[in-house]
Amino acid sequence: MNPDDLSFSADDFCGVARLFPLPNLVMFPHVLQPLHIFEPRYRDLVEEALDGDRLLALAVLTAGWEADYEGRPPVHPVVCLGRIVTHQRLEDGRFNLLLAGLRRARLVRELPPDKLFRTAEIEILDDVYAPQSGRRQSALQRRLVKVFWQEMPGLEQVHEKLDQVLAREVPLGILTDILAFTLKLKFEVKQELLTETDVQRRAELLLEAVKSGAAAAVVWPNFPPDFSLN
Repeated sequence: MNPDDLSFSADDFCGVARLFPLPNLVMFPHVLQPLHIFEPRYRDLVEEALDGDRLLALAVLTAGWEADYEGRPPVHPVVCLGRIVTHQRLEDGRFNLLLAGLRRARLVRELPPDKLFRTAEIEILDDVYAPQSGRRQSALQRRLVKVFWQEMPGLEQVHEKLDQVLAREVPLGILTDILAFTLKLKFEVKQELLTETDVQRRAELLLEAVKSGAAAAVVWPNFPPDFSLN
């Protein structure tokens, strides 16, 4: 993958994103997610994205979405802005994509429905690090890694990939996002972790979730995970 696929400048972003709502997938920055696109409105979304900035915002539908799925059911206000890094166009018009999570964002307002798919103004959210908290962050990072090994025993492939991440001395915020995405967490916990911009608090929430039994094993037998359907 080209490193430029993961680069993002908020200053160059137009502030409007294509919305791709899903009922059961919380996307995080710094991770990769395969997607299978088959609905006509989301095929149009992908076509436009590929012709332009390749960006889309993966949003999570709120409870009760089934009653208005073909319309514009509500979504959680914090989304993950991602970029299509690879794609496969199938003969029948469907797509297989690999989406790279870039940044958290908050929905400001949805735009009028002048396309088949939804669009919205969004505000990019930055990670917040408490001043003079380096020692605390290091301690949290060590605890997270320990918990990860405990929750994922025997998965050498995943351990190897995480070892590569840790060898780069990634910031606590990135590590927390990778683990939050990889561990099997209750859906509400994942959305809470996506919403939290305070990095230290996010790491603590993840540790609390694992301790309380909200996490168990991994969601995916493979890493990265298999395709998700729209």
